Amino acid sequence: MTGTQLASDVVALAARLGLTVATAESLTAGMVAAALAEVPGASSVLQGGIVAYQVTVKENLLGVDARLLAEAGAVDPRVAEAMARGARDALSADIGVATTGVAGPAAHEGKPVGTVFTAISTASGTESFEHHFSGGRDAIRSASRDAALSELHGALSRGTNGARG
Repeated sequence: MTGTQLASDVVALAARLGLTVATAESLTAGMVAAALAEVPGASSVLQGGIVAYQVTVKENLLGVDARLLAEAGAVDPRVAEAMARGARDALSADIGVATTGVAGPAAHEGKPVGTVFTAISTASGTESFEHHFSGGRDAIRSASRDAALSELHGALSRGTNGARG
């Protein structure tokens, strides 16, 4: 399924469930939020997004622990989880989705190009996903966007309790 179709399905499902979404994006730099915003009716679902390209933004706006960032680096499943929780909290959304990874052209903090972590946070809990994409920078970023949208759709399909907790 393409990013456009995934985004459309996410918006329709979230709207039907009465749930809101917030994004925290590093390597995708707003691509997930933009895909959602392109869908008519997105305003009933999309709370907003934070582009957290720099570690200081992850720490200061999303509440990612500075020690975790120093020890693990920005490309880590625990960082993705903290980003998703941070977006959910900062933007008062029911669901937070996050992306962090290495789009290239070179490895970053010892992580090879194509290493990506995404995360979904709801009142029921937070889960991260590890990906290894191939291709150039654009392909990796697009694949990361689509993975995050797919995981968001999966979380909505499984249901959340909808409560902010």
